[in-house]
Amino acid sequence: MTTMPAPIAKKKNHTHEIHHHQRSDDYFWLRDDNRENPEVLEYLDQENNYTEQQLQPLQALQTSLYEEMVARQEPELESVPYFKKGFWYVSRYDEGKDYTVYCRYEGTMDAPEQIFLDCNQRAEGHEFYQLGDLSLSPNSMLMAYSEDTVSRRQYTLRIKDLQNGDDLNDVIEDISDVVWANDNKTIFYVKKHPETLLPYRVYRHILGDDINNDQLIYEEFDDTFYVNLYKTRSEQYLVICIDSTQTSECLILDANNPEGDFVSFMPRQRDHEYSIDHFQDKFYIRSNHSGKNFALQTSTQLTQTDCSAWKTLIEAREDTLLEGYELLNEWLIVEERHAGLPQLRQINHLTGESTILAFNDPVYTVFSHYNPDPATTKFRYQYTSFTTPSTIYELDLNSGETTLLKQSQVMETPEGAVFTSDQYQSERVWVTARDGIKVPVSLVYHKSHFNHNNPLLVYAYGSYGYSMDIGFSSANLSLLDRGFVYAVAHIRGGEELGREWYETGKLLKKQNTFNDFVDVSKSLVEQGYGDKERLFAMGGSAGGLLMGAIINQAPELYKGIVAAVPFVDVVSTMLDESIPLTTGEYDEWGNPNDETYYHYMLSYSPYDQVTKQDYPSMLVTTGLHDSQVQYWEPAKWVAKLRDVKSDDNQLLLYTDMEAGHGGKSGRFKHFEDTAREFAFLINLAK
Repeated sequence: MTTMPAPIAKKKNHTHEIHHHQRSDDYFWLRDDNRENPEVLEYLDQENNYTEQQLQPLQALQTSLYEEMVARQEPELESVPYFKKGFWYVSRYDEGKDYTVYCRYEGTMDAPEQIFLDCNQRAEGHEFYQLGDLSLSPNSMLMAYSEDTVSRRQYTLRIKDLQNGDDLNDVIEDISDVVWANDNKTIFYVKKHPETLLPYRVYRHILGDDINNDQLIYEEFDDTFYVNLYKTRSEQYLVICIDSTQTSECLILDANNPEGDFVSFMPRQRDHEYSIDHFQDKFYIRSNHSGKNFALQTSTQLTQTDCSAWKTLIEAREDTLLEGYELLNEWLIVEERHAGLPQLRQINHLTGESTILAFNDPVYTVFSHYNPDPATTKFRYQYTSFTTPSTIYELDLNSGETTLLKQSQVMETPEGAVFTSDQYQSERVWVTARDGIKVPVSLVYHKSHFNHNNPLLVYAYGSYGYSMDIGFSSANLSLLDRGFVYAVAHIRGGEELGREWYETGKLLKKQNTFNDFVDVSKSLVEQGYGDKERLFAMGGSAGGLLMGAIINQAPELYKGIVAAVPFVDVVSTMLDESIPLTTGEYDEWGNPNDETYYHYMLSYSPYDQVTKQDYPSMLVTTGLHDSQVQYWEPAKWVAKLRDVKSDDNQLLLYTDMEAGHGGKSGRFKHFEDTAREFAFLINLAK
């Protein structure tokens, strides 16, 4: 077989200039906002063909991995039923189907089944399908649902009459959120900007009216803010939530008066983040006004100009981050994060009695499940760890008794491998970074394969204050069973250790994120968790930026890299306000129109810092329709790497021509991508 040469992208001179500084961008021509340029599409096809040929020797392994991953899934999967307003609700996957079926039973689970949305039928004829919102009217007889069939996160809203199964004529394009007023005929929805895709307008629509006559209720003119909608726990108020990275404002309206005007609960103030809920005649406010790790406070006032009259239920604490809460008649359930781990705490409204739920795994994730009835004393929560499949429990808040409702099953593989949790070991270790800060790391491996000389895969994200919670992955068993140690580095830029952990990993402190990852990688090898010749790294989106930065700064450490939908052309993107998400992220990365931020961002931008040196083997993936990280970022990056790098290691670009930021849709299709990535890593680890 003739070996296909690696594609060489043409160079077309293009220069960016700002702050009296010029940047050469020879691959700027790969940007095509319409995704129709034949020259660009041909180049992406060439890269895909080259990747396919390079991975052809791994086809048997890739197929085997895919079959393992699919085989481990339960053939049929059904949710735990819940009761709300006269109906029992269940969602399920039918055997061999890719998408969810939503159904309900009136009064009792023995009643006839009513399927009110079959996403398998809705997905027919589409290469991609994703359900967005699914919202029932207050009387449970109408359903608003939104769908994306392009993978640009631009959803089309429809209304279905659940009594006869027919869709109404009301169809609204390019929306994000939808919420019902209490009259069962008025909906409010958020419209996205046609160019930037920012959610920026709220409209009111009365069923049956001409969409063109919908009333504009609110428009956000500051494009660093995002707009979303929700209804409070009491179902008494509708809330327009307006958020930037570090400032927020809530507008509220009585849900029984949809023709009324939204009013500001509290006007926005720079660096004040807050969110509200309403229950039992008072507002609950999660606010960082009194401390950066957030307090929980209450108010009986509909509007206020300051926080002085708020009553504090939970103080802001330096060592514990308040992440969320669940409001019940007799109990308050608080979701917190302490010492890098999530925890649930129950507090009795009347007595103030407080109890923290205890768990045995060294690393885990726990969070509130769906609890629609505030009158209940039975609280459902979900728990998972590296070695524990997703499990739903019901806690009797009065007695403390816990009941297992459901645990996901891991099925036998075609080779006869049977999962038991005691085959695997999870650990939490702390690594001291170069500036003395201790970084938590979560690890898992197969006990019988662990020999201190294992291939080691380190995964991280490290941006937006997003905490990398530890959960069970049946797909990862395919790596662990082949001897890999899998590590998650909880580096700065996340929020695992509170707000400070986030703030010291963004803006002009972003380099801490990259240093942490490199230092964790070195330390894990030194501690015997992996072979220094078989050290691998993986990250996606902003985690892909991380991959790009660490291979520019410490390429000699890694045998191979997987960078998924990587955000690598940082400066160019953040200078272009027409690109989705750009302006809303100035508080995350900085605004490069400011010279200080420009030069700092330039110092780590993966595309700009590519240099003539040896790089590890790399698999880079993207989606043509990605709205979060445009496909041309990884395409340009790979083109430049291939031109400049001094090694002969594999450099592969795979563009999914049908998908966006989240990859393939459906229950099983995404395993094709995972199998490709794992085959790439396993082959390098030989």
